Amino acid sequence: MLHTFVALVQDKPGVLTRVASLFRRLNINIVSLTVGESERQDTSRMTIVCEAPENAAHRIRASLYKLETTVDVDEVNRSEAVVRELCLIKVAAGPSQPHGLHSRSQIFELAQVFRARVVDLAPESIMLEMTGSASKIEGLLQVIRESNYTILEVSRTGRMAMRRGHHTSRVLKALGTANNKPSPSAQDDPDALPEDEILPTEFED
Repeated sequence: MLHTFVALVQDKPGVLTRVASLFRRLNINIVSLTVGESERQDTSRMTIVCEAPENAAHRIRASLYKLETTVDVDEVNRSEAVVRELCLIKVAAGPSQPHGLHSRSQIFELAQVFRARVVDLAPESIMLEMTGSASKIEGLLQVIRESNYTILEVSRTGRMAMRRGHHTSRVLKALGTANNKPSPSAQDDPDALPEDEILPTEFED
């Protein structure tokens, strides 16, 4: 079962090593780990996706809190947070490819269908940039392979998550949303994770 944790940690040397060592001691595999600056000074934001038993979430969270560099830890699921991943895909495309001169136009069409965009164009390759759920990115990669294109390189950031919040009336007005309309749920989000990737936040001991 997949669990997603968002941890705020102090910007100190060795923080990443400590977190990785913690999961190694717990014998839990990290599926993806994304680290970057946060809204707080001298604090980084980690989004950790790990595969563990359903009842292991409380133990993982408690272990993260025991690290002296940890400021805060939150566990999120798809109904409570916006979850996204960035992917760069370099595809072989040129006169020498199976589709010949039409290869680029066909890749352009695929990019439009999946809402990806072209960020680099070379004589023998095209690079696409895509932001969305992991399943959506996997779908684009599968279609490219099934269309007999050669994928030269793939670079993925791993999942990034941010908990949805209760917006003030001023924010709702700026978004063009009625004040009495509830926050959008994952079911209204075309890029939301599929049902089999639900990430629970409450578990039995």
